[in-house]
Amino acid sequence: MTEPRTPLESIFFGQARAFRNLGSPFSATVLEVMLADLQAGGVFAEVMAPFADLDLQGQIDAATPIRPLGWAHAMALGGEAPALAAIYPPQVEEADPAALAAVLLPLARARQAELSAFITSPPQTNEVQRTLCLLGGFTTVAAETGLPLRCLEIGASAGLNLNWPLYHYTLGEAGQWGDPDSAVQITGPWTGSLPPLGPVEVVACRGCDIAPVDIRDPEPARRLRAYVWADQRARLARIDAAIALARETGLDLVAADAADWVEAHVRPEPGVATVLYHSVMWQYMPAATQARIEAHMTAMAAQATPDAPLAWLSMEMVPGDSLMAVTLRLWPNGGQRRLARVHPHGAFVEWSGAD
Repeated sequence: MTEPRTPLESIFFGQARAFRNLGSPFSATVLEVMLADLQAGGVFAEVMAPFADLDLQGQIDAATPIRPLGWAHAMALGGEAPALAAIYPPQVEEADPAALAAVLLPLARARQAELSAFITSPPQTNEVQRTLCLLGGFTTVAAETGLPLRCLEIGASAGLNLNWPLYHYTLGEAGQWGDPDSAVQITGPWTGSLPPLGPVEVVACRGCDIAPVDIRDPEPARRLRAYVWADQRARLARIDAAIALARETGLDLVAADAADWVEAHVRPEPGVATVLYHSVMWQYMPAATQARIEAHMTAMAAQATPDAPLAWLSMEMVPGDSLMAVTLRLWPNGGQRRLARVHPHGAFVEWSGAD
């Protein structure tokens, strides 16, 4: 592997470095093996050719390296490639670059058509740990309005975060919320003050996604799991538990354009606090869709009353910050505030409650 010379090479190189910084050295090594092959004109150069003309921002927007990385993990998870599975977690603790190259590159060549088809679809994740970041927003709305919550999520992916009221949360060493017997346990370091942790009544959790993942079908469920980094076993165990719970409970999740769905469903209703929420999806929507949602929320905010409040809770990127922000807008009287800075996967929360 040499220094990157093109935007495509640069995004593989940068993503591998990011994986090491974020505690996933195995995934970093897989990308480095792919990058070396790409630079040598091998199978990954051929497979990634449709992305070769994108500039660096285009590579970032397309999440280019995550696509083949997900395919490799799917092969290890699915049983079709036992030799690869044998050198993937949980069978190994550390990656052996030579062993990976010896197995992965011939596998990619043998399954090149399948690999090419896999990477045409954008990566889709459903990081359940992000509910730790959103929890304080939900409890804040409930505490400040004194009303049950009607929760509406856009960009819901497989809908696993619609079940946030059914999970149990441990906020560092300082607090807990939810059912302690829940199969889905969400825990992480927490700094700063605590949000309100009183009981919350949730009367509805509904969601939409432009291409929702049907976790009742084993193949889409495997693809969803494949985008979880292979050496982060706690994340895999958590998504497995969340998928199992969602299969038991069912999910109110539909395929829809986010703006169409918001315009149809998000409006104040008497006797409940209506909460629009989303996490790590706003950046992927077209500007026109964002503008429609913002315009609709402005119009609906003007209709909010103390008996029919409206909230907008988000966990999204902040320009120039490596962490994300949890922001809450609450109408008619709650204003806008930044509640927390958080790790992109929800691995820790720096809570402020207001900014």
